[in-house]
Amino acid sequence: MKTRDVTVVRIYMMESEHLLNEVVSYLKNVIKIRGISVFRAISGFGETGKNHTASLIDLSLDLPLVIEFFDEDNKIKPALDYLGKNIKHEHIVFWNARTNDSGS
Repeated sequence: MKTRDVTVVRIYMMESEHLLNEVVSYLKNVIKIRGISVFRAISGFGETGKNHTASLIDLSLDLPLVIEFFDEDNKIKPALDYLGKNIKHEHIVFWNARTNDSGS
């Protein structure tokens, strides 16, 4: 099986930061990342220690969000440069991975 080297990027942010649409639009339209997944957490806390939780009764609008995507380094490097200007560096994690290469 042929494989291709990629980098996986995961970004942690809060809904209240109002950066989601800007980040997704940039990655999709400018960098042309293959695909992006956005996950909305039901609970979480960060550096402040403040809990952010949703219950069935109260749907918070300040829940943690995770944006995850992967692609080849020639797209990931400019994406990380852009993201580093808008998101705290410690809220962006990335690692090397491999994906199947269909030969296209």
